[in-house]
Amino acid sequence: MRKGMGKPINRAVAAALTVGAAGTAAVMGARAFRAGPVAAAPGAGFAGEGSAGEVSTGVAAGIGTDHAQPAADRLSELITFRTVFSSARDQIELEQFTGFIEALERLYPGVHAALSREFVNGHAMLFKWAGTGSNPAARPTVLMAHYDVVPVDTRDDWTHPGFSGHHKDGYVWGRGALDDKGALVVIMGAIESLLQEGFAPEHDLYLSFGNNEETAGDSAAAAVALLAKRGVKPWLVLDEGGAVALDAFPGLKAPAAVIGVAEKGILDLELLTRGAGGHASTPPRMGATARLAQAIVALEETPFPASMPGPVAEMMRRIGLNSGFALRLVTENMWAFKALLTQVFGLVGDETRALTRTTVAVTMLEGSKASNVLASTARANANIRIAVGESVDSVVERVRSIIDDPSVELTVRSGHNPSPVSAFDNEQFALLTRAVAESYPDAVVTPYIQTGATDSRHFTKICPAVYRFSPLLMDAGDRASLHAVNERVRISSLGAGVVFYRELLQGLN
Repeated sequence: MRKGMGKPINRAVAAALTVGAAGTAAVMGARAFRAGPVAAAPGAGFAGEGSAGEVSTGVAAGIGTDHAQPAADRLSELITFRTVFSSARDQIELEQFTGFIEALERLYPGVHAALSREFVNGHAMLFKWAGTGSNPAARPTVLMAHYDVVPVDTRDDWTHPGFSGHHKDGYVWGRGALDDKGALVVIMGAIESLLQEGFAPEHDLYLSFGNNEETAGDSAAAAVALLAKRGVKPWLVLDEGGAVALDAFPGLKAPAAVIGVAEKGILDLELLTRGAGGHASTPPRMGATARLAQAIVALEETPFPASMPGPVAEMMRRIGLNSGFALRLVTENMWAFKALLTQVFGLVGDETRALTRTTVAVTMLEGSKASNVLASTARANANIRIAVGESVDSVVERVRSIIDDPSVELTVRSGHNPSPVSAFDNEQFALLTRAVAESYPDAVVTPYIQTGATDSRHFTKICPAVYRFSPLLMDAGDRASLHAVNERVRISSLGAGVVFYRELLQGLN
């Protein structure tokens, strides 16, 4: 979330109260006053309210210290494997994937001795920790991560080489540190440590580690098909997604543990226009490239309508409960401010806007092959992230309506609908909340909508309780390093992450 969100919301609050009746405003104020804050961090305010104070996170409190350095050392080695998947099989360094798998077996001998392991779709791994209870298959859980990574551009100026796994300044640096080898390491570390203590789960536990998530590959779907064939119906699925975010919301001094309860759909839509071609010295009016440009401008100038789905409204309510009075006034009176707050989300910045609407980004353009030749065809790819409540079909029809030009051909290259929304008032979400409380005691736990795609979307076919959360602490700089230069993870948060999964696994019993 953008830091500049506070002032627009404060102005919106002031404007709304000016318009509203005095009596109504008094009732709203009373509701906000009674509501909280319930667990605000020291000095929590909103848009300048209150005084700044240090936040005591689990990391600052030393939670997981015993697990932190071992996790960092293991992650450092695993980052050195260039596990970059590609749709072109001849471009994949298969020995890097094999080396990663062999290193994992050496680094976590207890896990590999106690759990069964099988390979899915080549190099994806599916582990099973058989439950010891009277009915172990009754409430199985699936913990997920992926170990493939996006490439490192050698032209980029990394502080430490992208596949070095370098330790420096309290971080492990390198591609995959956050996305998603860090999450895999804390899962494995938690299980390894519990095995050493003699712990055994009552219910079956599965670990699904993907090898091609970054290319939207099919390994996770293959794992789902395999489990479905065996009659496995998970009680809980947890994958990457949200994180323990610092400075994510204005006025909230405590970290926000945002747990994805759904994810947006993705659509790659090709826009194609045709023309006669010919010599560029005699261009026609509104040729193929001009009509394509006109269509792109129409999409840019006509955004999809905004809305605030239930998880985002609940997220704002929980943030408000732990923030200053101004935001709490809004979030405790959503019946009055929901429409206004939705508009503010669209104005504040890219991240907030993405939470409340379907977004369109034109990512690829193609025209003529020569500078003096008219394009006989011009095409663009629109990468569209579909909001909860819409579908591939409804989005294509809206795009067609916005462009309003029958000569622009639309072709769906790939796409899937948004995932179903998992509940955030159930036993599963409560268990995740307790695990966060043990690892990051001051964090505000809240549901949210995941704007990117994860492998977990495939598991919604066999499980109604699918969540997206990595128990790693990230500030704005850390989050900005995802898929970018200088990806890194805090060593201290790796220890807290192990504590999170230990608590989760013990809570499953």
